[in-house]
Amino acid sequence: MALSALPQQARQTVTLIQRGGPFPYPEDGSVYDNRNRRLPAEPLGYYHEYTVPTPGDSDRGERRIITGRNGTYYWTADHYASFRRINLSG
Repeated sequence: MALSALPQQARQTVTLIQRGGPFPYPEDGSVYDNRNRRLPAEPLGYYHEYTVPTPGDSDRGERRIITGRNGTYYWTADHYASFRRINLSG
């Protein structure tokens, strides 16, 4: 999916990731273990997760950006139930 098709908060999170922070949640940047195997199989430590704030939610909500060591970005709006690869140039 095109970066431009993501919600504004997700685009802002991508910008923060690319800048190296600062991130609003202490969990941001932690290892995502891909336990549900919905992303390509890679060694532990390959993926990292970042919170995408949801307006009106008082906690971290369900939206995340997952990054891969090779520079891939994935979007999930349903707390890891499904993923879409992000085209950063779109």
